[in-house]
Amino acid sequence: MSKTYFSVGTSLEGYLAGPNGGPKNPLGDGGTGIHQWLFNQQAFRRHLQLGDDGETGKDNDIVASIMERTGANIMGKRMFEEGEFNWPEDAPFHTPVYVLTHEKRAPWERKGGTTFYFINDGLGRALELARKAAGKKDIRISGGANVIQQCLTAGVVDEFYLHMAPVFLGTGVPLFTGLDNKKFGVELIEVISSPPLVVHMQYKVKLNR
Repeated sequence: MSKTYFSVGTSLEGYLAGPNGGPKNPLGDGGTGIHQWLFNQQAFRRHLQLGDDGETGKDNDIVASIMERTGANIMGKRMFEEGEFNWPEDAPFHTPVYVLTHEKRAPWERKGGTTFYFINDGLGRALELARKAAGKKDIRISGGANVIQQCLTAGVVDEFYLHMAPVFLGTGVPLFTGLDNKKFGVELIEVISSPPLVVHMQYKVKLNR
């Protein structure tokens, strides 16, 4: 049975992105520093068709596993708007992507197998369509923070991965602000330290019945 999960990079304070983010400043001020480890990985570079060079160690194995398991993505409109400006032809998903939005818009097809579908009737509908599209693969909640929080609160997240970089942003977009922690708890499954750029943490979500 497929799972629903998210996998995101954070600063040491738990920010997904820095302040002042937007289409011309994706991830906000200093936010790209969270992902320095990722930009070096062979699987990531191949996925973006940047070549076959790059690192092939344990970080690369994690990236390759995430890409292989994902059959569909869900994201919020703000994340899409940041990306749309920077995806003139290709987009880094290569799956169907369901965008939660109030905007009515025809599907937007990119090279490499990515098509964005704009969902106007809520998270439940996006999940329904994503499950059908993913088949036996998993659904990734790509972000941003608000959509991840919605999914956690709705009890639809099975597990998640945090890739914490040794970066202080000072302020930015917090991942876990305003959650109802009476509805669920988490169990730490695994920690993989990969100095000097990242620590990977896997968590299982446990719903409180």
